[in-house]
Amino acid sequence: MSLIGKEVQPFTAQAYKNGEFIEVTEADFKGHWSVVCFYPADFTFVCPTELEDLQEQYPKLQELGVEVFSVSTDTHFTHKAWHDTSDAIGKITYAMIGDPAHVLSNHFEVLRDGEGVADRGTFIIDPDGVIQAVEINADGIGRDASQLIDKIKAAQYVRNNPGEVCPAKWKEGAKTLKPSLDLVGKI
Repeated sequence: MSLIGKEVQPFTAQAYKNGEFIEVTEADFKGHWSVVCFYPADFTFVCPTELEDLQEQYPKLQELGVEVFSVSTDTHFTHKAWHDTSDAIGKITYAMIGDPAHVLSNHFEVLRDGEGVADRGTFIIDPDGVIQAVEINADGIGRDASQLIDKIKAAQYVRNNPGEVCPAKWKEGAKTLKPSLDLVGKI
């Protein structure tokens, strides 16, 4: 079953952000665009490369009005320990949510059965808290955070321009489509 078009379910979780432990709820995913990036575990191999890459894109995402949250089934304490000991993770300034009870991993349907870890899932959430895009990768396939920029711009454009859609490879400023009877069979 697809999560596209569904509102984020209620939750409360602890996170590590900028030297502090904070509480995060579904309300933190509303009022702005959000990217929620699930990853399997702290102190691993592909995960720090992805989270560091996401941090490198964070300023551009913030310019687009996007807040970023990473999530694993580790605790917020483990996130702090990883942040304090890894050069890559030490750069992170967005919230690192702990999900040891698997609440978020279950809500977002990324928990691996019997393993207690999450798949590599990326979710784009609109200001109403509704999921607009989902990408799930196999464990060994790292993500490229720069690809989020065009997806978010397209999602924002569609939200702000009802009746228009963004075709494949759409870039900001490029031509969009207005689905109508006149276009049927002509694309």
